[in-house]
Amino acid sequence: MPSRAELDPLTMTDEMEAIDEATQYRRKIDHTLARFSAAHDEMNAEEAKRRERRERLSPASLIESTRTALQRVVTPAPSPEEEVDAAQTALQEKKARNIERSARFGRIAAAVVAGLVFLGIGGAWGAQTYFDAKFTQVSALDENSSDIQDADAQANDENFLMVGSDTRDGATAEEGIGTADSTPGARSDTVMVAHIPADRKRVVVTSFPRDLEINRPDCQKWDPAQNKTTDEVFPGQKIAKLNTAYAVGGPACVTKVIQQITGLRINHFIGIDFNGFKEMVDAVHGVTVHNEKPIDDGILGKVLLETGDVTISGDQALNFVRARHVKGDPTSDYGRIKRQQEFIGALLKKVMSSDVVLDPGKLSDFITAFAKATFGDNLGVKQMMTLAQSMKGMDQSKISFLTVPTTGEANSRGNEVLVRSKTKALFDALRNNTPLPDPNAPVPVSEQPAPTSTSKSSSKTTSKTTTSKKTSTTG
Repeated sequence: MPSRAELDPLTMTDEMEAIDEATQYRRKIDHTLARFSAAHDEMNAEEAKRRERRERLSPASLIESTRTALQRVVTPAPSPEEEVDAAQTALQEKKARNIERSARFGRIAAAVVAGLVFLGIGGAWGAQTYFDAKFTQVSALDENSSDIQDADAQANDENFLMVGSDTRDGATAEEGIGTADSTPGARSDTVMVAHIPADRKRVVVTSFPRDLEINRPDCQKWDPAQNKTTDEVFPGQKIAKLNTAYAVGGPACVTKVIQQITGLRINHFIGIDFNGFKEMVDAVHGVTVHNEKPIDDGILGKVLLETGDVTISGDQALNFVRARHVKGDPTSDYGRIKRQQEFIGALLKKVMSSDVVLDPGKLSDFITAFAKATFGDNLGVKQMMTLAQSMKGMDQSKISFLTVPTTGEANSRGNEVLVRSKTKALFDALRNNTPLPDPNAPVPVSEQPAPTSTSKSSSKTTSKTTTSKKTSTTG
């Protein structure tokens, strides 16, 4: 028989004597039930705590607690001074009640505004995240390029490279611009840089003619259908037109060329399909532009015959920025550059107006249309608002629309030629945030185009150069 020390206490009596097996079995059952009962009580206690927590965080409870908190804000405890006021005359009591009512309304308004601000911040963050997901991202930037000059001086500057990609996808034969079958691929018919310095005290938008003569570097081939570059490399070309950079190498290639010309650190790329202009303009119910004279294009037809301030629709806007064979306009591409600059400024002004910003439907439709028609690098709602707010909220005298300095006359290859000295002076001023050079400064003799063989040609050249200079100055 085992010793007492080896026996289970459940098998012994209170006098520590062994008991029979039936009693031992009954005691084990009672002990097990006691453990189950204790566990059940613990579970009930935990469930009660969870229920209390759920009730405390329920919408009804939160509303009630908020109401109680507001009551504490707007109904402070009576002070000794208020008890004394109760004994004043009826006129004094009425005055005191009016003062208290005004203070109460003020506290309520403050509480409501605080709540709306909180909800607005949360809603804006959610909307930004939602719309940012709609933008198509591509690889275009090289912010460590050796072509960037005065990098330290450009810290915190914003440089938006905007390229109008004039693909014919979605175009119809009736539009008179060709279709995707007749004119395949993509072209950069619009190239401009919006420069916003770190102090945000000015905005300078500089356009580059599509036929500007460049030295195109080696570039990887661009596939516009998939919005990405391929492994195939196009060899560089010493003499080429600017719009070929985008045609063969896409965003990365045209960014490389613009950084070589300007020395700017391009930190935002925006590619816009011209076809998307229609939906963007229609989303905000039209854009108002100032038209100086009727626009009758030899290819697109009668684009805009009204003059003065005219509100144009989506279809009109598309032709307004595309027209480059306007009757009576000898500057061709320079006239189009001026219209494109005016349109971009007018569109951003409309988007930032209260008519759109305070209309959730219009604003949502515009951002959706914009995201659908654009692709970019380091591009989103926040970046676009930076650009739009800078151009809309600033004194118009601080916003300059320029064209990169050229001789104003196409050379024998049909290309526009940079005036290197004036170009250098312009972008030195942008990089270092110094005053802009005089756009009417004469072209150095060494950079002037060679005179033509006949006086007629010379006269034509003089006229075109003068018109071009005027466009560059006022554009």
